[in-house]
Amino acid sequence: MKLAYDGTAFSGFQIQPNKRTVQGEIEKALSKMAKGDFIRIKGAGRTDAGVHARGQMIHFDYPKYIPAEGMLRAMNTLGPEDIVFLNSEIVDQTFHSQYLATGKIYQYRVDNHQLKDPFTRLYAHHHPFEMDLKRTQKALAVLEGTHDFTSFASAHSDKEDKTRTIYEASVMIDEKTEEWIFTFRGNGFLYNMIRIIMGTILQIADGRRPLEDIKRILEAKDRTAAGPTASPKGLCMMEVLYDEHTLDE
Repeated sequence: MKLAYDGTAFSGFQIQPNKRTVQGEIEKALSKMAKGDFIRIKGAGRTDAGVHARGQMIHFDYPKYIPAEGMLRAMNTLGPEDIVFLNSEIVDQTFHSQYLATGKIYQYRVDNHQLKDPFTRLYAHHHPFEMDLKRTQKALAVLEGTHDFTSFASAHSDKEDKTRTIYEASVMIDEKTEEWIFTFRGNGFLYNMIRIIMGTILQIADGRRPLEDIKRILEAKDRTAAGPTASPKGLCMMEVLYDEHTLDE
């Protein structure tokens, strides 16, 4: 199933004791459908508290046959209002939402107005300082390609191999809202990687760091060389990528 959620009121995707999570709410809804039977779901990625999704993917094994359209209707009826199921498909036993994913696309939104916009405050990071678009684009271009992203990974990351490939790191300005929308498309992302990249990029964009710092930070392979971790609310998982034959449209 493909789903979207507003991450504001969740303590992240992954289930945690005594906390409201996306996984917890979905499993609760499935348990109602299955008359009390517990059904474990697997997600394509674990978003943090406050992070949103427009294209999260999950899979699970349901104990009896239900048509895909029926499952979609039922989950949208039983689930909470801040989760919407967009698509449902019956796949074979070999499908795994996480392990078969070939990449992900994330967006990060920045409200660059002097005053915080009350209507985007839950979905954009407020950065009221003047930013230079060309400097920002040049810094993002350095991140494209295959690199060791140790400097841009949380110290709590459990992945030993921190080499990842970023196919696209770009920015555009939304003419309607004047938000800066950053897009990151890659084969995988480390824990807090995009938020640490954004904390660093914003320092380059507003002139607090030199443009050359991006290359130096990558080479340092040291989290303390990079900037702060930007707020979670600006981040949204837009799409999970699979090979064409993995999911038939």
